[in-house]
Amino acid sequence: LKGFLSDEPTFAMAPKKVKQEVEAVSLGPTVRDGENVFGVAHIYASFNDTFVHVTDISGRETIVRVTGGMKVKADRDESSPYAAMLAAQDVAARCKELGITALHIRLRATGGTKTRTPGPGAQSALRALARAGMKIGRIED
Repeated sequence: LKGFLSDEPTFAMAPKKVKQEVEAVSLGPTVRDGENVFGVAHIYASFNDTFVHVTDISGRETIVRVTGGMKVKADRDESSPYAAMLAAQDVAARCKELGITALHIRLRATGGTKTRTPGPGAQSALRALARAGMKIGRIED
């Protein structure tokens, strides 16, 4: 009741703040319509896990990396085709956000003194990338 009954000054409300317009931020390179932007998808499929790792063309800058173990809870399912498919879908979604429309594929197995055949997640990761709408350039193994 202060200010209403006495001669004390009353305080007016602060002026309303004007909302500032937010600039649209675009990630990735600027390209024309219909032009493909290539990245390199390094798929490492062992019998314990599957890595789907996308870099720029030089291989120097990592764009996104997701593993099968990041997508499933059970340790035995890390290398499964299902976990590889989920990882590849996440990778494709992030690539599309950044404006990468096409991928060269580099497929890798364990190698060395161990097996030279890729693990069970290799084929399903590649299929999931293609099904997610990524254009496939060259496939190297």
